[in-house]
Amino acid sequence: MVYVYVEKFKIGASVRVAEKPFLEDFRTRWKWHHPLQEEQVGCAGAVSKVKTVGFYHGGDVIYTLEGLPGIWHEECLNAV
Repeated sequence: MVYVYVEKFKIGASVRVAEKPFLEDFRTRWKWHHPLQEEQVGCAGAVSKVKTVGFYHGGDVIYTLEGLPGIWHEECLNAV
């Protein structure tokens, strides 16, 4: 079986972090790799650019963002 990993946002793309209620909900239900940290919840609504893109086996897409702390899960980001 071959997995094809495809990110929604390319390096350099502008993204907006989801709003605080979404991030708080994600933080309570996500039980796997890279849980959101409290300081990340404080970044709700911030606009940034994608710095790096990574993938976990199985297809979870993760990002780092310019000027924002932590590792971000794709579902916590929206296109600008």
